[in-house]
Amino acid sequence: MGVSRVKDVEKEKEKEEEEKKKKEKPKEIKVKKEERKIGGIVRILNTDLDANKNLLYGLTGIKGVSYTFSKAVIAALGLDAYRKLSTLTPEEIEKIEDCLKNPAKYNIPSFLFNRRRDPETGLDIHLVGPDVDIFRSMDIKREIELKTYKGFRHMYGQPVRGQRTRSHFRHGRTVGVLRGKMKQLAQQQAKEKKEEKK
Repeated sequence: MGVSRVKDVEKEKEKEEEEKKKKEKPKEIKVKKEERKIGGIVRILNTDLDANKNLLYGLTGIKGVSYTFSKAVIAALGLDAYRKLSTLTPEEIEKIEDCLKNPAKYNIPSFLFNRRRDPETGLDIHLVGPDVDIFRSMDIKREIELKTYKGFRHMYGQPVRGQRTRSHFRHGRTVGVLRGKMKQLAQQQAKEKKEEKK
């Protein structure tokens, strides 16, 4: 009987330890969920945004969304501009994404769009995310193919918008003469003249 009691006591201790472990695990998970909200990330239009920022400044982290455009989107949807991104519901995130993709549908004025009078369609469009880079590179390629002045400037890596090149944009091979080399040349020429006189 003594041996069976010891075994029963050991089994009871093991059960108590397992129950303690089960009770401790859910507490750890709750703490991790809270940490995710505090230092978390909100994903809007395939862009990771800091969840601690407010809506007005947080949306400017998306490529193609400026401060003014962000303000217009928030006003169109009737949201609080200084609300944290972490408090947004999935439905609100979907509305924001739809508004960023189709701002004309939400009566946002066309002068806030970043691509007015598109050369191909003639419409006022607003580009967001990777589309901004894609359309920009296509525009540059079109300028180069048309052999416009801007296209040549892009092709040669020169400033396109009329900036001066004498003091800036001097990368690669230097055009000017360095003073140290000038002194060396002058000294060599002086020695050569002295040798010729002798």
